[in-house]
Amino acid sequence: MSRLVVVSNRIALPEEGKASAGGLAVGILDALKSTGGVWFGWDGEISEIGEEEELVNTQEHDGITYASFGLNQNDYDLYYLQFSNAVIWPAFHYRLDLVQYQREAWEGYCSVNRLLAERLQPMLKPDDILWIHDYHLLPFAAELRKLGVNNPIGFFLHIPFPTPEIFNALPPHDALLTMLCQYDLLGFQTENDRLAFLDSVSQVTQIESRAAKQHRAFDNDFATEVYPIGIEPDSIKEMASGPLPPKMAAMKRDLGDIKNIIACERLDYSKGLPERFLAYESLLENYPQHRSNIRYTQIAPTSRGDVQAYQDIRHQLETEAGRINGKYGTLGWTPLYYLNQHFDRRLLMKIFRLTDVALITPLRDGMNLVAKEYVAAQNPDDPGVLVLSRFAGAANELTSALIVNPYDRDDVAAALDKALTMPREERVARYNDMMAVLRRNDIANWRKTFLKDLQALSSPHGNEGNDPVKDRPELA
Repeated sequence: MSRLVVVSNRIALPEEGKASAGGLAVGILDALKSTGGVWFGWDGEISEIGEEEELVNTQEHDGITYASFGLNQNDYDLYYLQFSNAVIWPAFHYRLDLVQYQREAWEGYCSVNRLLAERLQPMLKPDDILWIHDYHLLPFAAELRKLGVNNPIGFFLHIPFPTPEIFNALPPHDALLTMLCQYDLLGFQTENDRLAFLDSVSQVTQIESRAAKQHRAFDNDFATEVYPIGIEPDSIKEMASGPLPPKMAAMKRDLGDIKNIIACERLDYSKGLPERFLAYESLLENYPQHRSNIRYTQIAPTSRGDVQAYQDIRHQLETEAGRINGKYGTLGWTPLYYLNQHFDRRLLMKIFRLTDVALITPLRDGMNLVAKEYVAAQNPDDPGVLVLSRFAGAANELTSALIVNPYDRDDVAAALDKALTMPREERVARYNDMMAVLRRNDIANWRKTFLKDLQALSSPHGNEGNDPVKDRPELA
């Protein structure tokens, strides 16, 4: 069997494995353990410019080679902060108003992708299969092709892909599309994302469809497919079950009959947190019977704290939380708890199990695994209710959640009222429907399906006279 080489912006080194046991790391580690292979990525270290750097540091653990590297301060600033997170991230989340494009950052982004390709290339074997992850590495296949790498290369985008009106507003959009089309297989979270990519390409150049989901553009053949990422529902259930830590048990006793609304995500403008606070305020205003009988806890640990947009949203949330509590709170009741801190994953799953409603209303999200984790953490006999934004990728699968428009605060408030008063029989039925989906589309199925399709694309890339698509089986 071919060796698998995974490339991602960050790498979960073995000593970090427990802390990174969710999301992407689970799927990658399972894939690598089953085939053996290499995980290549940044180790999170930043060196001073001019310091002598170790090109690639490798270590072996459980049959996996972890190959990591550091970045100097200049590369980190241009590639990570100024382009990945100040251009690609806001644009792909439909926030062109927050894009801060600088040509120097674009050149730095491409330069780091080139540098990483040069570091990886000597490690590759002729029959390796390469799986590249996320928006930091859009040009990576193109840089490998320049070095003569003909191995099958797949790419999975974990965030949304915007419509052409958004994407093609980026100054280097044509270059990015040309680079993306040098992957053999492009995977997306939803069909809307896949079609948005193809529409963007069609506005720049002629795109030819060779078969279902197989295409040719910019003189390259490539395939596209939808692979909604999942979770490990049984693992989540195990973490959520069992005895509570003493402090949590005491808190549960103190709350008594008060119903809990929970929300948890990193602090980011794509998550719709200010809009969510206002929707909760509408619930308190329009459904006064819930006052003193509910509590909303928002967990939002800081991310990218050195980016101004994130500093602004943190200040906004602190202000709104204080205003809402001042307006509706009483001496014996605080309606909203805003916690700007990180919680251990196992503890968080137990918190999910204890809460009556999850309020997950991003303005735009590739998938949102927290929504899936909340469902999997529930007590099957007495589950909570998921209120979910229609703009999260998970809404395409979790159709038994209460689907809302996060821009409509009254719509969200009405859904919260319904969730808080929903009969147990209906809650159980909705939970069972969603658990069936989570088990069918779990993380193992996600990585197996992607890698099976990628391995099918085994024709060498770019050989004269060959049509790499011709003999490929049609992707389901």
